[in-house]
Amino acid sequence: MTTIHPKITEVLTGTFKVPAAEVLPESTMDSLEMDSLAVAEFAVIIKETLGVSADSEKLYKDATLADITAYIDEAVDSAESEATVPVSNTR
Repeated sequence: MTTIHPKITEVLTGTFKVPAAEVLPESTMDSLEMDSLAVAEFAVIIKETLGVSADSEKLYKDATLADITAYIDEAVDSAESEATVPVSNTR
C-alpha cells in the first residue's frame, strides 16, 4: 500500500484507540466499531493532515481500509496534479 495506509493506521490507533492488530486492509469502519460520528471526525482529520477532502459517505460501512486508502490516495494524486499544472503566461 502507499504511504497513505500508515497515516490511516496512525489516526485509527492514536485518535480512535483501535488496536493496531485490527487495522487490516480488509477491515471496514463498521468492523472497527466506528460509528458515523467517528467516521465524520476521521474524515476531518484526514483533510487536516493530508489536505484532501474525504467524503465520509465513501468511508463508511462496506468500504474496506484498502478501498479507503485507494480513494484517499487518488484524491491526494488529483490534488497534487492540480497544484502542479503549469500556467502559460502567453496571451
